[in-house]
Amino acid sequence: MFFACCGFFLPILLFSIPFISFLLAILILTDSECRPYFFHTDLRPCHFFLVHLYLYYRISMVERMKKYSFLIYYKAYNKFVESIREAGVVHIVEKRKDIPEEAVDLRGRLRTADLFKNTLRALQQRHSNHKAMAPPREPIEGTEIVAMYEQLKTRQEQLNAQRQHLRKEMEMLSVWGDFDRSQIIKLKAAGQEVKFYSCRVRDFKIEWKNKFNAMEIAAAGSLVYFITLCPTGTPDEPDAERLHLPEQSLHELQAAWQETEIQAEDTERRLDEMAERYACRLKEALQQMNGHIDLSKVWLQSEKKAADSLILLEGWVPETKEAELICVLERHDVWYESREPSEEDTAIPILLKNNRFSRLFEPIGALYDLPGYYELDLTPFFAPFFLLFFGLCLGDAGYGLLLLATAMVLRSKMKPSMRPLLTLAACLGAGTAVLGTISGTFFGIPLVDVQWQWFSSFKKIMLNSDQLFNLSLVIGGVQIVFGMIVKAVGQALRYGWRHSLEAWGWLLMIPGGGGLFLMSKQIIPSPETARYICYVAIGIAGTCIFLLNTPGRNPFINIGKGLWNSYNMITGVLGDLLSYIRLFALGISGSVMGLVFNRLAISMSGDIPVVSWIVMLVILLAGHSLNIFMSGLGAFVHPMRLTFVEFYKNAGFQGNGKKYRPLKIAGDS
Repeated sequence: MFFACCGFFLPILLFSIPFISFLLAILILTDSECRPYFFHTDLRPCHFFLVHLYLYYRISMVERMKKYSFLIYYKAYNKFVESIREAGVVHIVEKRKDIPEEAVDLRGRLRTADLFKNTLRALQQRHSNHKAMAPPREPIEGTEIVAMYEQLKTRQEQLNAQRQHLRKEMEMLSVWGDFDRSQIIKLKAAGQEVKFYSCRVRDFKIEWKNKFNAMEIAAAGSLVYFITLCPTGTPDEPDAERLHLPEQSLHELQAAWQETEIQAEDTERRLDEMAERYACRLKEALQQMNGHIDLSKVWLQSEKKAADSLILLEGWVPETKEAELICVLERHDVWYESREPSEEDTAIPILLKNNRFSRLFEPIGALYDLPGYYELDLTPFFAPFFLLFFGLCLGDAGYGLLLLATAMVLRSKMKPSMRPLLTLAACLGAGTAVLGTISGTFFGIPLVDVQWQWFSSFKKIMLNSDQLFNLSLVIGGVQIVFGMIVKAVGQALRYGWRHSLEAWGWLLMIPGGGGLFLMSKQIIPSPETARYICYVAIGIAGTCIFLLNTPGRNPFINIGKGLWNSYNMITGVLGDLLSYIRLFALGISGSVMGLVFNRLAISMSGDIPVVSWIVMLVILLAGHSLNIFMSGLGAFVHPMRLTFVEFYKNAGFQGNGKKYRPLKIAGDS
């Protein structure tokens, strides 16, 4: 009964609280008579909570954009572009994405930027574990750094090839030993030629010793190595593989190898020094080159007017940053106008506007796609669910505390750009600690079996496996219905209420009808009353689903579309709901694996006083490290799947948004 009521009332609560708070906010702002009542002392805490909950969703949306058109005199164009680049708020409208053949300078800069980028990546990999040296005092261009690097890399490749060649020749001579090549030359001058052969041991013939003066030198595995001493020009040879040995002796090859090793180490050292000394300078050169490329691309997006004396440039600016642009425009003699986006505008840039909590989850949403400009940003809607899903999938309070502590320690040591990700990891760890306690697991130890007196009160909130299974389905149903509510609200805001009637019909049919059915079983209300209410609800829902799904169309077409949508909805919702069982399965599997490693450590530790503790510690560290990695990976991937597939689909997410990328000085945040 508890889960049935949760499945009915919780979706209504999630929708009604923001909706009621929205109405309250409108009343406060528009009706002066409501203000005294609203700010009444007894009611203020409740309304304060509602308004703050409304603001959580209200400010979590796509930033409103303004489209600006600039008309600049061609002589003042470069100075104007530099000014808006310094302001860093204008997203230039892309009117062409291809680079024309005549843009030779831009193509050259793009190639140079690629060289800078590849070289910088290689240098950063080299000096990542070293302390950076002081930058050079003398000015040096990025192209010079790239040339120096390529020269050293070419030298390194040559030395590596030479080492491989020397190694191969030394391996060839190793079975023959370090003999004097001059003696073989003297024998050849005297009319006797020494030849080198190899064959399988079983193929070596004794008569070769008399016929060719064959002498065995060495044997390695199934091969035998031998030489022959015959007069120069003898046509007959043994039926074996003849070997052509290097002209140098083994001693000379070893000396050459050592010299090559010294040169290779010197080249490696010079590359490391170059990485430590010039990486920062090359990064600056790359930023400058990217700035030149951005300016060149701006030229491509501009249009020449009035016999090329005027230049038209268009761009998008967030409403919150208009004041910064106006300050720049007031300093220039330029004509401009601004307007709201229209239906004709395509590729309106997206700048998300979320609160501090929801902003942490923006990188997760960006892994899928950005919303369209006229869509709702789903980040604040999936953020609490993702936190809940991660905690249920990882399902161990100990792992959660470890993740929380690790993230907080690393957060103080990492650069500012990484701190939001570590804050997200800390939030996920805290959520896992809470939900792991509810699941009753701490580093694989079942907390229900712990016999501590002070801990007995916590056991009341712990759930068994059956309850966790039911909880996963209830949470899945809540998110699916919540997604349907978001879809209905989004369609109403974007297209009007008439176009959202089908979505509201399904909401009335699924959670409303299901809740009334479950309550009728408990005689709340009476069966007769519940039956009539169900008839009315089903009638209204059916009208919305089958007749009003597409306003303005033929009713018969709407009925056909309604039947097809009904099939997809029924099968889709059932499949989506079953997908949430993975929350239960992953949490249980991680807990079981932790318990297995604990028992394995105890059973394999033995009875030796000190060694047993060491063995137990090694098994626990290795086992739980593996379990944390596998469970953590699943706890991140599967909630993403539930979010991007089940929730996004039921929320009507379309995506294809283009990220807001203003023209700014390279390196600015």
